[in-house]
Amino acid sequence: MISSFQLKFGRTPGAAGEVIAATPVTVFVGPNNSGKSRVLREVERYCRTGQKDANDVLLAELTFSGVSAEHATKSIERIRQPPHQGEAQQLDYIFVGSKYGRQQVPVESLRQFLQDPTTNVTAFCQWYLKHLTLMLDGRSRIGLVGQQEAGDLQKPPMSSFQVLFRDDAKRHEVRRIVFDAFGRHFVLDPTHLGQLRIRLSDRAPRDDIEERGIHADAVQFHSSAQVIDDASDGVKAFTGIVTEVMAGDPSVILVDEPEAFLHPSLASKLAQEVARAALSADKRVFASTHSPQFVMGCIQSGAPVNIIRLTYRGGVATARILPSDEILELMRHPLLRSTGLLSGLFYEFVVVTESDADRAFYQEANERLLQFKPEWGIPNCLFLNAQNKQTVQTLLRPLRKLGIPAAGIVDVDVLKEGGSNWTNLMSSADIPQLSHGSIATLRAAVKTAMDATGKDMKRDGGLTILSGAERQSAEDLLNQLRQYGIFVIPGGELESWMKALGATGHGPAWLIDIFERMGEDSGSPNYVRPNTGDVWAFLRDIRNWLVDPARKGIPA
Repeated sequence: MISSFQLKFGRTPGAAGEVIAATPVTVFVGPNNSGKSRVLREVERYCRTGQKDANDVLLAELTFSGVSAEHATKSIERIRQPPHQGEAQQLDYIFVGSKYGRQQVPVESLRQFLQDPTTNVTAFCQWYLKHLTLMLDGRSRIGLVGQQEAGDLQKPPMSSFQVLFRDDAKRHEVRRIVFDAFGRHFVLDPTHLGQLRIRLSDRAPRDDIEERGIHADAVQFHSSAQVIDDASDGVKAFTGIVTEVMAGDPSVILVDEPEAFLHPSLASKLAQEVARAALSADKRVFASTHSPQFVMGCIQSGAPVNIIRLTYRGGVATARILPSDEILELMRHPLLRSTGLLSGLFYEFVVVTESDADRAFYQEANERLLQFKPEWGIPNCLFLNAQNKQTVQTLLRPLRKLGIPAAGIVDVDVLKEGGSNWTNLMSSADIPQLSHGSIATLRAAVKTAMDATGKDMKRDGGLTILSGAERQSAEDLLNQLRQYGIFVIPGGELESWMKALGATGHGPAWLIDIFERMGEDSGSPNYVRPNTGDVWAFLRDIRNWLVDPARKGIPA
């Protein structure tokens, strides 16, 4: 019954948060310390209290929609409890409760609040929704598979195991999901009288009677199956979440890092099953994740999904809703899929290079900056490589469209590129259309000046082959590109860095040589540490653009 929510910040620094229509699944992504886990806790607190908390820094509002009178009656029965022996019950009051508490409330008032929560959100949450809100972290989701009381079959089921034990269709669906994941059959064992426990069987029960009975055949069947307590944490976590989503009573399920303990393929399967089950059972699932596979599984489920990327740096927070169809399109593109582009959702920054050798070198240089000169290093950064300078823009465009600060590093011979290649690079960097003409004119002039020297701009020194006003014009052009996150190597190409070390070769051969000369033992006197020039200053400039909240080049 959560209809919408609003965060305290929006797509860009200082922007107001959007009102987001609730979907069966909402997934929060983003770098570490961006608030993904905290927003789950704040949603949980609001669902249990119906009140804003002065300590909330992420959640601004949570709104609810009512249900029909018939649905309200069924909803009340979900949390209704009989009076304890000797317990006084007021006229027209009922007892409601769960492991989160027990109280006596006026039944007609509760019915009214269920039909229209806006009349008293606090009572709606404290009398009803708090009992149907479940938070799952790493420990609690494993505990979900521990044995539970079988309950009184003459009364409504009070736990997920009781629901599954009585509902053959739901139990069979959980069995299907678990078998698809692990190749073993989920069964509920009632032979520990008064208790229900999960077992994993190598064969399916012949019929429901064999599974649910306590006769000799049933006892023999269950004794041959493994108690889930003896299974791995991954099996327990997966089964526990599936059980709660498929059969558990909660209307609101919050899962922090659902991919914990799971192989990536299992994270994708879990996401698909959770999304489909939430849709069919009218539940609301909120998850925070670092798993591209979980995100893709949610999208591929076909259920409506909200994907929200959170960031936080220097006291500035942003929240951007990412269109599911655009993310799905990214993963259909062979180049983008092969580079692991979707992993950029979980980093604060991304740097895209022309080749794998470039990526490895800049990543290593950045690691040394973070260790010895952290004020120049790029924190929480993913380095990706394209196939050449023409495909750098292929990676930059979708990353920036999703609001991810992504810088591109290209060789100086990018200035040779006219026509559509140059236009595509400008567009991928979100350079205003009105500026394209003047920058293109300057590019052509610089290229002409470089060609006139008779030297190769890439191999013979980059901007150093020019002098005077022509050199200044070339530097002006590179500075304009830097403002939009396109960083041209001023020395020409990758191999122009650290010339003093004397590395030879080109591409991978040069990379192997330069790494050997840079050293691997940080305690050795020959280990190359950052200084104030060369590639170190180049990476410092990239960092300055990335961390600037007012940076140019990211579509609003």
